[in-house]
Amino acid sequence: MRLSFGRRLSVFYASFVYLFLYLPIAILFLYSFNRSKLNAVWTGFTFDWYGRLFTNSAVLEAMKTSVTLAIVTTIAATMIGTLAAVGMYRYHFRGKIALEGMVFLPIVIPEIVMGISMLALFSQLKVPLGFWTLAAAHITFSIPFVIVVVRARLAGFDKSIEEAAMDLGATPWQTFLKVTLPIIGPGVIAGALLTFTLSIDDVVISFFVAGPGSVTLPLKIFSMVKFGVTPEINALSTLMLLVTLCIVFVTERLQQKNK
Repeated sequence: MRLSFGRRLSVFYASFVYLFLYLPIAILFLYSFNRSKLNAVWTGFTFDWYGRLFTNSAVLEAMKTSVTLAIVTTIAATMIGTLAAVGMYRYHFRGKIALEGMVFLPIVIPEIVMGISMLALFSQLKVPLGFWTLAAAHITFSIPFVIVVVRARLAGFDKSIEEAAMDLGATPWQTFLKVTLPIIGPGVIAGALLTFTLSIDDVVISFFVAGPGSVTLPLKIFSMVKFGVTPEINALSTLMLLVTLCIVFVTERLQQKNK
């Protein structure tokens, strides 16, 4: 059966988009095994760069800082954002519309504006820049994303389920933990994964609020670009990609089991 011109055009367009998105990732994966330091010429296959990666203390320290920061940000932002989303969905109060509008501000304003404003705030409060200023900044810009994702999950929530649980003797806290939270769980997980991703690859805001002893991996790579990125970074990026794919796979399996 021959495809129509429109269908063939759609297939070509979709193939081009996927190729544009995933070809650079495939090249990065391939050149992590390149014997040459240059990412322009293939000279042979080697695992040396993975070995050198685990002996590069500066890169490993930056990676450790990024992962620790992302975990702290994910836990704090997910908890605060989930509770805020449930409260804004459940309760009606004066100024709610204005508050909901303010929630979207960190999402739409340029990151450089938020980074400068955070730096100005910490300077006024005389807070030394370091890991915890990074964490505060990342948590601040991540909370709105969690709220938006969880609110979308709450859009089809049936409040009568909560009422039935409380009629059977459950306290409000028990109702939230045993009824509400499992139902909105996929939205909470999605918000947590989005927060982790946003935190671990942020450059602009981190540039303004990071201290000399709290360099994240994106900032480290950004500084290395001036002198040329070695295949060690390709190897590290490949490992991060594999870990991310494993997390996504496990999350999908858990969601399928819960359906």
